[in-house]
Amino acid sequence: MLVPVFTLKLRHRILPRMVALGRFDGAHPCLAAATQASKVFIHNPHARGQQVNTNRLMLSAQDADISLLNINEAVSCLTAGVLNPDLGGDVLLVGTQTSLLAYDVHNNADLFYAGVPDGANTIVLGTLGDISSPLAIIGGNCSLQGFNHEGKDLFWTVTGDNVRALALCDFDGDGKKELLVGSEDFDIRVFREDEIVAEMAETEIITALTPMGSSRFGYALSNGTVGIYNQAARYWRIKSKNQAMSIHAFDINSDGVCELITGWSSGKIDARSDRTGEVIFKDNFASSVAGIVQGDYRMDGNTQLICCSVDGEVRGYLPGSQEKGKLMDVSVEQALIRELSQKKQNLLLELRNYEENSKQVELNTQVNEADGQKGVIPANTQLQTALSVNLGSDSESAHVELRISTSNDTIIRAVLIFAEGIFEGESHVIHPSLQHLSSHIKVPLHPPKDIPVELNIKAFVGYRNSMQFHVFELSRQLPRFSMYILSSPDSAPGPLSFVRCTISERVQTVILWLKQNFLLPEDMKMQSESFEVCFTSLRDAGQLCIKMQPSGEISINTDNIDLAGDIIQSMASFWAIEDLQVEADFPAYFEEVRKALIAVDSSHAVCQKLTANMADNSNLIRSMLVRAEDSRLMGDMKNTKKRYAELYDLNRDLLSQYKIRCTNHTELLSNLKAVNQAIQRAGHLRVGKPKMQVIAGCRDAIKNNSINMLIKIMRLGTTSS
Repeated sequence: MLVPVFTLKLRHRILPRMVALGRFDGAHPCLAAATQASKVFIHNPHARGQQVNTNRLMLSAQDADISLLNINEAVSCLTAGVLNPDLGGDVLLVGTQTSLLAYDVHNNADLFYAGVPDGANTIVLGTLGDISSPLAIIGGNCSLQGFNHEGKDLFWTVTGDNVRALALCDFDGDGKKELLVGSEDFDIRVFREDEIVAEMAETEIITALTPMGSSRFGYALSNGTVGIYNQAARYWRIKSKNQAMSIHAFDINSDGVCELITGWSSGKIDARSDRTGEVIFKDNFASSVAGIVQGDYRMDGNTQLICCSVDGEVRGYLPGSQEKGKLMDVSVEQALIRELSQKKQNLLLELRNYEENSKQVELNTQVNEADGQKGVIPANTQLQTALSVNLGSDSESAHVELRISTSNDTIIRAVLIFAEGIFEGESHVIHPSLQHLSSHIKVPLHPPKDIPVELNIKAFVGYRNSMQFHVFELSRQLPRFSMYILSSPDSAPGPLSFVRCTISERVQTVILWLKQNFLLPEDMKMQSESFEVCFTSLRDAGQLCIKMQPSGEISINTDNIDLAGDIIQSMASFWAIEDLQVEADFPAYFEEVRKALIAVDSSHAVCQKLTANMADNSNLIRSMLVRAEDSRLMGDMKNTKKRYAELYDLNRDLLSQYKIRCTNHTELLSNLKAVNQAIQRAGHLRVGKPKMQVIAGCRDAIKNNSINMLIKIMRLGTTSS
């Protein structure tokens, strides 16, 4: 359904996921891409010879249509678009691990240059929520930051882990765009400005996101999975052995609905139906796909889908034209006939198998009845499941146990379980040997995270000597906090850390929440006015105690701040609580945060000192090099050798200082990540407006370099006593 209309061979290699298309002069579309040696090339075939050389932008010696932009740092992300509506053209945005550059390509001028301590892993440009001006939003080291055209920081918040993908999409259909964030903790979060409105857990790192129109969006994972969500519900997904390098939404059949275009590491380009994921177009490059964009690159009034490979090949595609409509219709009809013919053959083969199976079952039944054995399983046979906690022989082998059994003396020949995030490869097959066949099977489960998991089970059931087996299918929900076993309050000392809040729910509803989210004994009874339950983690033997008073005050005692936040969020979701303020105290964790902040200040001081020393040494080297060359030209070999020896020592010192600076920068990023995660965790303990207030207050405290104020906000949720 796509027709190639042009091909370009650019003699520059392109870095993956760093391709953009912009009208930098307001009229002519240009292709921009990051290349090696810390450069960005801009391909402009529409205005040849009009570029003006500056210190930053220079013509390429290899291609007259290409200009090279020197960044002087490794480029980590790149995009183009309207940042300043009054400028009259698009802006090129280039991110590195330390800065963000907004560049006016047409006028060869920097619009702004902003330091980014958390780095820029990915970038998106557009309007967000009620913020009127367009923002350049970058995702970095557990943080999100948005800049306007003046370089002012108008948006900032934190997220759970390093950000790898961003997209702007009208997620809830209110006419305003939300920010989709994919990170290394396998979660897709939806931000309405700085408020999280939805979270979707995936099975791998999210590497790409793209809006599909309305409230739908496409996503890609590092394990080769691509798919589409409609709000928080997944439409479909497929998994490939190759990695999805780029995804894009484009209407290839002019039906008003965008298909998902995917560029793969193998060089394949495919287009999939937004409803079913079926491939409706594919093509191949000689090398990995680097990026996919769209625009009227030929300036003929038609929007092309533009695909780029890492070796510099660029192809433009158009939906099939009306002139070729008849040929396409014939082609579609032939493809439909082939598809229907294949379906017919498959159905005939399936019918033949059913007939042979029926004869075999009748024969087996007669033989088995003659031998006193059973053949066809009883009509009332049922597959039953039960979940329990198995402590094992030691703490490392403790796990949740799924027991699958039949309701009679039939045996289970094989079991297939599909569950996201529990098994490697997302599925698990149990195929007992003939000597161990029985009517029940036990499956150990080790959920790595506290999230509810749907277990989809398929089992082959029959008799030991059966040749044909019946397939039973059922689903079972694994509770969110299934890796915690009920324990006695006196079995271990209670945790010192706690979260305390007050809700207007009755004790009975809290007990109902407990039964839905934990594996509790069916005969367990609790008091109707107040209660206390304690659990032990099967992962690290950590203690968890949940208490409720008649006044509605709930106390959650645990040293795991992530667990406390998950429990608060689960409760808020269960009772549809919009705003919830809590008091929290995690002495050991808050002390780690205090140390991280002190280390950040120390790293900044060391960095400034090293930068000053390196600048002094650089000036000294320049001066000494001139003197050494003067001595050489004058034939004074003694002083020449002396000065070059001193130059060698200075250069060695510079290299040593550079290594120290790199180590210091790595420690700085690690500590900044710890601080950002601490702010996110403190916000995760609250719901709604209190959550937003905590994140904003923590940022203000960091700006003011007030560690005590930061810890106070994390504890109380506010600066007031």
